[in-house]
Amino acid sequence: MHFHNINLLAVLVAAVSTMVVGFLWYSPLLFAKPWMKEMGYDPNDKAKMEEMKKSAGPAYGGSFLASLISAFILALFLHEMRVESLHIGLLVGFHAWLGFVATVQFTSALFTKQSMKLFGINTGYQLVCYLAMAAILTGWT
Repeated sequence: MHFHNINLLAVLVAAVSTMVVGFLWYSPLLFAKPWMKEMGYDPNDKAKMEEMKKSAGPAYGGSFLASLISAFILALFLHEMRVESLHIGLLVGFHAWLGFVATVQFTSALFTKQSMKLFGINTGYQLVCYLAMAAILTGWT
């Protein structure tokens, strides 16, 4: 299935990969505890944890929609640049992250007085997502 010479199935898989990365990244296995601390959540506050869980559905839905858009635009970049090698695809993904994601998140962190630790956790997640999406979109044949 193609649209503007973009493989929409690859875009869908790339978007899903960001959700998989997110579930791992923000899990107890990796950064759940420091992220919760930096966000000001107390894991022992059961009422607050339940409230956070209840609002997760719409957040996941919006996040997935944003990932679909990001994956599609990244696919457009890769297509227009005629990228065929994984190495170049990863470089494009890295530069898209650095130029558009990291800079916007850094500016937001500065103005919202977010800790640099929280910035690092969230922006690191985005870096891994862009690299995963680039790998999928470049490697899909």
